[in-house]
Amino acid sequence: MYKVLLVEDEERILFANKIILERKGGYAVQSAVNIAEARICVQENQPDIIVLDIMLPDGSGLDFLEELRRDKNIPVLLLTALSESSDEVKGIAAGGDDYITKPYNNDVLLGRIEMVLRRTYSIPETLTIGGIKIDIAAKKAFFNDEDMGLTPKEYSLLERFVQQPEKILSADNLYEKAWGQKMLGDDTTLRKTISALRTKLLELEAGYTITVSRGEGYYLERM
Repeated sequence: MYKVLLVEDEERILFANKIILERKGGYAVQSAVNIAEARICVQENQPDIIVLDIMLPDGSGLDFLEELRRDKNIPVLLLTALSESSDEVKGIAAGGDDYITKPYNNDVLLGRIEMVLRRTYSIPETLTIGGIKIDIAAKKAFFNDEDMGLTPKEYSLLERFVQQPEKILSADNLYEKAWGQKMLGDDTTLRKTISALRTKLLELEAGYTITVSRGEGYYLERM
């Protein structure tokens, strides 16, 4: 799980971005409302990416970025309310990896973060196991190059299984991946979705099934 540090002084934006990144993006998120807090987070937690507002109450995000670049190679996605191209140029020149101009929508934020992470850490665009191929960017699954016709929740579960084949994954882990929130109450919805996914794997003769490990969770098993 990638660690994201959000540096933003507007509490409403900070809270909304944190929820989106945790629930929809599946990231571990820390937050800071100023440069002083951001410095502490960087030293203590070593985030994988920083989403950095340029205008902060105790200084410029660009100055903090230049400070970071003296001894850190953490990728930085800049957020700015300013639309002038000169600010974007300054940000990239200071060592920023990409930028977004406010206002922006959630999908753009998630997409830019994912793009910077892929570029920095060489995350694969696809995952394959046997004849199953997971297209992470398109969020689609294929078997022998044919679309498997999965629902979004079924796709999310299969992606997690293929990422960690034959490893037992807890119900909580799987539910949080597919639904973007912690599982409350019983696991009926998860069990029904896994059952539907298992049926599709069997109908396609994909060579894999989803097996229950009682009291522990589920895993993808070669047939």
